[in-house]
Amino acid sequence: MMLSGDEDEEKWLAEGIAGVQHNAFYMHRALDSNNLREALKYSAQMLSELRTSKLSPHKYYELYMRAFDELRKLEMFFKDESRHGVSIIDLYELVQHAGNILPRLYLLCTVGSVYIKSKEAPAKEVLKDLVEMCRGVQHPIRGLFLRSYLAQVSRDKLPDIGSEYERDAETVMDAVEFVLQNFTEMNKLWVRMQHQGPGRVREKREKERNELRDLVGKNLHVLSQIEGVDLEMYKENVLPRVLEQVVNCKDELAQYYLMDCIIQVFPDEYHLQTLETLLGACPQLQPTVDIKTVLSRLMDRLSNYAVSSADVLPEFLQVEAFAKLSNAIGKVIDAQVDMPIVGAISLYVSLLTFTLRVHPDRLDYVDQVLGACVKKLSSAPKLEDSRATKQVVALLSAPLDKYNDILTALTLSNYPRVMDHLDDGTNKVMAMVIIQSIMKNSTCISTAEKVEVLFELIKGLIKDLDGAAQDELDEEDFKEEQNSVARLIHMLYNDDSEEMLKIICTVRKHIMTGGPKRLLFTVPPLVFSALRLVRQLQNQDGDVAGEEEPATPKKIFQLLNQTIETLLYVPSPEMALRLYLQCAEAANDCDLEPVAYEFFTQAFMLYEEEIADSKAQVTAIHLIIGTLQRISVFGIENRDTLTHKATGYSARLLKKPDQCRAVYACSHLFWVDDQDGIKDGERVLLCLKRALRIANAAQQMANVARGSSGPVVLFVEILNKYLYFFEKGNTQITASAIQSLIELITSEMQSESTTLDPADNAFFASTKRYIEFQKKKGGAMGEKYDPINV
Repeated sequence: MMLSGDEDEEKWLAEGIAGVQHNAFYMHRALDSNNLREALKYSAQMLSELRTSKLSPHKYYELYMRAFDELRKLEMFFKDESRHGVSIIDLYELVQHAGNILPRLYLLCTVGSVYIKSKEAPAKEVLKDLVEMCRGVQHPIRGLFLRSYLAQVSRDKLPDIGSEYERDAETVMDAVEFVLQNFTEMNKLWVRMQHQGPGRVREKREKERNELRDLVGKNLHVLSQIEGVDLEMYKENVLPRVLEQVVNCKDELAQYYLMDCIIQVFPDEYHLQTLETLLGACPQLQPTVDIKTVLSRLMDRLSNYAVSSADVLPEFLQVEAFAKLSNAIGKVIDAQVDMPIVGAISLYVSLLTFTLRVHPDRLDYVDQVLGACVKKLSSAPKLEDSRATKQVVALLSAPLDKYNDILTALTLSNYPRVMDHLDDGTNKVMAMVIIQSIMKNSTCISTAEKVEVLFELIKGLIKDLDGAAQDELDEEDFKEEQNSVARLIHMLYNDDSEEMLKIICTVRKHIMTGGPKRLLFTVPPLVFSALRLVRQLQNQDGDVAGEEEPATPKKIFQLLNQTIETLLYVPSPEMALRLYLQCAEAANDCDLEPVAYEFFTQAFMLYEEEIADSKAQVTAIHLIIGTLQRISVFGIENRDTLTHKATGYSARLLKKPDQCRAVYACSHLFWVDDQDGIKDGERVLLCLKRALRIANAAQQMANVARGSSGPVVLFVEILNKYLYFFEKGNTQITASAIQSLIELITSEMQSESTTLDPADNAFFASTKRYIEFQKKKGGAMGEKYDPINV
């Protein structure tokens, strides 16, 4: 039965571990009896198990750790000369006679560690000897683990500042030289792995190399821990040597990992002071290296360093960190001609993030980054990569998130140019982000110039881009977008009336390009924004001398008239009518009778010509009546004309109940408490009597159609109107008239043909209780109500 590859490997690992354990057992017996020769014999046989080529790095590591644990015990034996009776110098010579090179070098490293500890020979000489000897193993996996063992046993014996191994002839430079040499040799072994075996197993080899990378990177960590490696030494010796090895190995995996290691293990201050050297290596890396991630991590570390203390910020300015990073990113993008657009933009996102954290006050730097992105986007075809699009959104969102103020973004000349490269859908998403930022921070846009720039930024919501069909958009999404634009319009404000008028004209210019469907959402907020300005300018009736475009109520009303007219193309006559009535009220407040009359005229024309739906007509006529009641600017003639129109339309509504309610509502047009002269009791009574006739007709029609009278609620409603005008002092409304109406309602409710409604009964009962309450209250009002019996 044949075993699978994984099963074979498990079998070989088990055999190797068994071999280690077997020989370790006899080695322990030899150690216990202080028998050096037997201990060396069995330790060499134990280490011979590490000569295998059948294990993957992961499994080989398990075997290596078993042997490593045994070597620590052997090292303790070597340290105690009294146990084996051989001097450390002789022992160092003795282990070099082991039969196989791999066990020999493991033993040599173990004895060498003790040799250095004894200080019977200079540390640098022993270290140099060991690092040279290890060249004897050129198999990548065996060689990497051997050199890793050397690094492990020697790391606490390096001649460093304050170390017991530092002498006049031994300096920190010797320690650095040893670690760099070991690093160089390990990197060569690691890179060589890619050329082993047939090409079809390349993916497997790359996975194995990934598993071994930390063995190589450990050397850089050791370097960073050497106390004597100050900035000067790092700048002059360490970094150039490491980068030389990184660049010359010409291996994608090694270059990416080692550059990342450099960034992660050495101090931020060192990176800042050697930025030019470090960045200079980036364009020399292989085109396939993920340099954007490397640079992003570097900028992230530097920006974290910058915000950790205000004291370090002058250093960033001194070394011109932004200029160097910007220049390096440009060179990398130019060098890697095949770099996808998403990679280039992500680099600019990282640079912008760095800039906003380190130099938030330098808007010129921010604009420079955006400009570089525009240049890159302009050289590429239309942006279709969704990942690249997300990066552009991140780039545009960064200034908004940092400054919490769209006004800052509006000063960046390249900001809208970047947005121009987004597709229509993403352009809308970004426009929504901008509006949400304004809403969240309650930002007020106060100049027409800034409004112009802002509406250019959000033009994806204002109009269809590139002739895109609006029907493709989900209706709910469309409503949400346009409601956002409507809310935005209310955030555009300036106390100066001239500037505010310019803002309104700017907004109008943009929203008029949006097509009929959008106008329903955008015209109303614009109208109300203009009406707010009108109320600021009340009582300003003429032109202002010396002004080119004076902001006067008349001028604004002309603009409003033209603006509201556009709703007829939607078509939305109901909304247009409401806005005309709002304008009429504003004109009333400004004491502009002709203007108010014109708006009412427009409202009546819409009612006559455009509003055909019966429900819409009912709503519209009540709006007209309610607005007209509040208008005080009209003279007798104009008011009579408009009230006559309103009562005429009320009586011509389709349904009798609607007619009745509209007609009795008209009674308020002839009796307004706070206006002298508008207290025509006779015409009030005429309206109420006409409403009664219509209510009676409605009852008769219900009787004919359904065989039973309709509800009496209309009569109860009219009764309440009688009571209202009765209390207000209308002499035409008498107690006897009210008494007659109560009796009529009572009679109707007792009729067998009447359809009884509990709500109507309750309404009538409540009205009667009110009359009783007024009677019992006494005083003048009590006397008025006294003749009425309920």
